[in-house]
Parts: sequence; structure tokens; C-alpha cells
Amino acid sequence: MPLIRSRETAARAIPRIAAEVGTLGVAATLIVCAIAMNQHWLDRHFLPSFLFPREWYVRLELIARLAMAIAGACLVRLAPRIGRLASHAPSGLASAGIAAVLALAATEPALRRMNLQPTEWLRPDEEPLRVADARLGWTLAPGRVGHVDVGGRELEYVIDPSGYRVREAHHPLDHSQPAALFTGESVMFGEGLTWDESVPGRVEAQLGTPAAVLAVHGFGNDQAYLRLEAELPRFEHPRAVVSLFTTTLLGRNLDHRRPHLGPGLVWVGAVPEWRLQSLARLIVPYHSDTVIDEGVEVTREVLRATERLAHARGAATLIVVPQFGPEDETQQALRRRVVDESGVPFVLVEMDPSWRLPWNRHPDARAARAMADAIAVRLGAGVSPRGARSNINSAAAFGLP
Repeated sequence: MPLIRSRETAARAIPRIAAEVGTLGVAATLIVCAIAMNQHWLDRHFLPSFLFPREWYVRLELIARLAMAIAGACLVRLAPRIGRLASHAPSGLASAGIAAVLALAATEPALRRMNLQPTEWLRPDEEPLRVADARLGWTLAPGRVGHVDVGGRELEYVIDPSGYRVREAHHPLDHSQPAALFTGESVMFGEGLTWDESVPGRVEAQLGTPAAVLAVHGFGNDQAYLRLEAELPRFEHPRAVVSLFTTTLLGRNLDHRRPHLGPGLVWVGAVPEWRLQSLARLIVPYHSDTVIDEGVEVTREVLRATERLAHARGAATLIVVPQFGPEDETQQALRRRVVDESGVPFVLVEMDPSWRLPWNRHPDARAARAMADAIAVRLGAGVSPRGARSNINSAAAFGLP
């Protein structure tokens, strides 16, 4: 009998010890991560966000670290109870673990049935409408007028048969006329703005040169370059190519779930991944040093290749870098690595942080005017300096409210 009891005690001790050790291991990992993930580490691996101001981002990161530390401390206190539960009801604990694994396994096919679009194109009916493209990922649906209600205003997004935004449907862009080409994404397109309020529309009005808007919502710099590469030969007299870079959108250039360019500007198709993996990446947008370094290098290559394309056609090149409020150290370091070191002419436009659309944080009409003024000045001056700064932080500078 004593031998049987000792064997029973040993049998119960094994799951108890295993459960306690496992719980303490998880607790230690959470506490160590909460301590090690200081602000310097976070700034290195979590890129600036377009959706959140830096102070919000820092606050969220601090909350996450505190939550990890508290969870770790709670697990330390709960480890003996979890051990006792494992020794008295090992089958119940095992069943709970199996149920959790099965729940995760069932989530993946459920997410796949939802037919989600790429991250930058979540709703199929979102204006301006997009269509799938094998090389670029997606482009704007050509030859249509989209109507949107933006902040209580009814706006028209007029897309001509070439897929460019234009002022009026009955005046498509004439490729035989001189033109200034604008590449990029929704900021350059003029999200939430009328044609006259948009950056290309304002530059067109100031310089008198028709604006060709090649920008497509959600594009990274490499997608914008690929579209320029395909469209530029259609223009008989290109005068300038204006592209956009901002550190808050650099993360798109690291997203391999869409067609993209690798080192050496080699085209790479979209790399599929599990939906759960995509969801985890959306919640925790971590990037390793290697991934960021490669993204920075490829983006520099893209900017230089853009200048070569334009130069070959006798067109000037300019990168506009919108900056809301002062640059913090992280943004400044990224901007210098990408834009300054590319050697391509650029203009840094510093603007009031409040000059954003309140519903989606895109630049508002004041910010678009600041960028357009800086672009028009540089293009009118021949875009000779390799880098310039435009400090626009007061609405009074334009007589705007």
C-alpha cells in the first residue's frame, strides 16, 4: 500500500510540477519582455504610425508593457493554484489546452471565408473603386465617377479612362500635352479633398501645367514606381515627376503580402501568409532590424530609379516629404536614411499637426496647400538643391482660418 500511494503521489506531482514550471516560464517571459522592451527598442522595431500621433503610440506601448508585467506577476501568484489543478484534474487542464488549439485552428478557415481585401483596400465598394492588377496588386477602376460623403461634404472622384484622377469626366488627360506627373498614394491622390483642394490640382493652377495623377490609394513607394514605369512612356512631354515619401507610411514598403520590389528592384509577387499571422501582424506590427534595413535600402533604390526614369525623359524630379509637427528622433533618422541618402531632390514640408481631416487623419486643404506651394516653388526654381525645408506651421501664412 505505501508503495502504491507513493506512486500515486509521484504521478500527481509530475503534472503539478510541469504546470507550475510552465506557468512560471510564461510569467518570466512576460516580465522580462516588459522590462527589455524599452522605448529605444520599441522605436527601432515599431515604425511611426500614420493613424496615431506619436504620443498616442508611446502611450499604447506603455500600456502594453504594463499589461505584460501585471500579467506576469499574476501568473507568478497563480502558479501554485494552476499546479494543484493540474495534479487533481490533469484531464480537464489538457482538455482546455486542446480546446484552445482547436479554436485557433477553426479561426483560420473562418477568416479565409471572409474574403478580406489587402490591408490598404479593406472594402470592395470603397471609393475610389479599385480593381485587381497582377503586377501592381490593384489600380483604380478607370472611366468612372465616384461619389463620397466626406465630413458632411459630397465629393466627386473623377477617374479618366487611363485611371488618373482628373477635374472633369469630359476632360480626360491628354498625353500629347506637357504634364507634371504625381505618383504616390491617397495623400497625393487627394483623399477627402476636391480636385481644386488637392496637391496636384493646386500645383496645376499655380504652374499652368496639367497634372497627371498616377497616385493610387494604398500604394507603397515601389508600387508607385512600377506604375510610373508603365505610364511614363505614354507622355510625349513630361515636365516633372513628383513623388511622396513619409516615414509614417514606410511600413507599406515592408509588406510582402502585396506585389513588391526586392533588392536590385527585382519584382516579387505577393507572398501569402496565414490569416491569423496577418491579424497578429496588424495588432503587433513588429519589424526586425534586417527587415527594416532592407526596406530602407529598397526604398532608396526606388527613389533613385524614379529620378533616372524622369531624367531619361528630360523631366525634373522632386520628392515631397510632409511632416506634421516637429520631427522626432526616430522620424528624422528614417527620413535621413531614406531620402537624404538617396541623393534625389526633395522638399520637407513642416505643417501644423492639426491640419488633418478629423475622420481619417489625411492632410486637409490647408496641408495640401502647404505642400502644393512648396512643390510649385521648387519646380518653378528648377529643382536644383538636393534638399530643402519648408516650414509651414501657421494658418495665417495663407490667410486661412
